[in-house]
Amino acid sequence: MVSLLQRWFGSKPATAGSSAKGLGLLETDMHSHLLPGLDDGAETVEHSVELLRELRALGYRKLVMTPHIMGDFYKNTPEGIQAALVAVQRAATAAGLTDMELECAAEYYLDEWFGQRLDREDELLTFGGTKRYLLFETSYINEPFNLAETVFRLQSMGYQPVLAHPERYTYFYGRFDDLKRLRENGALLQLNLNSLAGYYSSGAKRVAEKLIDAQMVDMVGTDAHNIKHITMLRDKTLSTEYLGKLLELPLLNNTL
Repeated sequence: MVSLLQRWFGSKPATAGSSAKGLGLLETDMHSHLLPGLDDGAETVEHSVELLRELRALGYRKLVMTPHIMGDFYKNTPEGIQAALVAVQRAATAAGLTDMELECAAEYYLDEWFGQRLDREDELLTFGGTKRYLLFETSYINEPFNLAETVFRLQSMGYQPVLAHPERYTYFYGRFDDLKRLRENGALLQLNLNSLAGYYSSGAKRVAEKLIDAQMVDMVGTDAHNIKHITMLRDKTLSTEYLGKLLELPLLNNTL
């Protein structure tokens, strides 16, 4: 399969500058917290538009914005998220960002309330059209007792589960085979770009690199909450060795 970088640069080696253009070839960022006032991301519509401009400058032309949904903390609803999306779409148009496609989904936290949503067969926000990709996360420290069961259950309900930033879950450190097994059993894996620069921790960086070496990354996201995340992406992550390796994988971003 021809890689993204090969399609852009032919046989030339990847550089920091080529990696920046490679982000444009991804076309879509499928994990961010840019919808205002919903979680620990953007606070206002103006803040959202500022972050949209920065991501557009990095080459993105489509954003799937994914606010947190946590039963005991971020009690967002599909209706509230969609209303925030409309407000940002209008502001983006007014600001001249007419060449950016803006969509929404959510980042669901695997907790007891999520299980209750599945029991009730509530509407869940997905992306990727008929692919029905559903982004979810877990505790960073403690593995949920029902992780494998939830992946199976989501699949049986017609969703394609996507585990957000697996490199950040410390309970998987030293258990790479279990992470591999989770993917083999149907969970797609989404890497955070800034993990490559060690932004979250040295452990997350090591696991991110191991996932890339094992060709176990299906999607990549900025997980942008604020300008600090985008500055790190632009000033540090774009020059990391592993970004070029990552962009050579058959990532799904540009199919969304």
